[in-house]
Amino acid sequence: MSVRSLIAVAALACAAAANAQQQVLVPPPQNVLSLAAQASAEVPQDLLSITLAVTREGADAAAVQSQLRQVLDAALNEARKAARPGQLDVRTGQFSLSPRYTNKGVLSGWSGRAELVLEGRDSGAISQLAGRLNGMPVAHVAHGLSREQREKAEAEVAAQAIQRFRQRAEEYARHFGFAGYSIREVNVGQADGIPPPQPMFRRAMMAQAGAVADESVPVEAGKATVTVTVSGSVQMSAR
Repeated sequence: MSVRSLIAVAALACAAAANAQQQVLVPPPQNVLSLAAQASAEVPQDLLSITLAVTREGADAAAVQSQLRQVLDAALNEARKAARPGQLDVRTGQFSLSPRYTNKGVLSGWSGRAELVLEGRDSGAISQLAGRLNGMPVAHVAHGLSREQREKAEAEVAAQAIQRFRQRAEEYARHFGFAGYSIREVNVGQADGIPPPQPMFRRAMMAQAGAVADESVPVEAGKATVTVTVSGSVQMSAR
């Protein structure tokens, strides 16, 4: 190795040693307080989703698929007539076809399922439309929050959580004998609690009750809990 190379290596080693020494000499943060605050609010659910489903079984896969498609296409064409963006949206859901086997592992036929989803903010129109689509019974119903409702609720709850974080930081700093604080880092997280979809077996129940075929599906929205958590650390100071 040349003299020039040796000098370069030595210089790098000295720089690394100096940097390591500086890092060792830097004292750890003092008077740092970690804390969290949370705020919640119950918000009326303004979004309704009803999933309709049809199932078919048969010996021939193509025939089962064709039957599913016929029912789905008829319901889809009828539902599109009532569609209104944001108020009543229509989309297809799951479309599946699977084989059935005997206990001895022999293929015995095919079973299929097709879904149609009605969702939006107009719960009355959605429930009425679901009641009119006779070929597809209701599989499950779910309530939720629209994006506008969720964002509005999160903004309001976040302001409350931030205010609580600041109040706690000020109170804790005072209890520890400090006059004030400054924020070092902060994290804001949102979450909402929405009940899971509830299965509904409507057709048989309505038939037993003597309900007419075009009766709307009974639905009742609840409330979702929107929660915002603010966590982080503050530097307490004497000011």
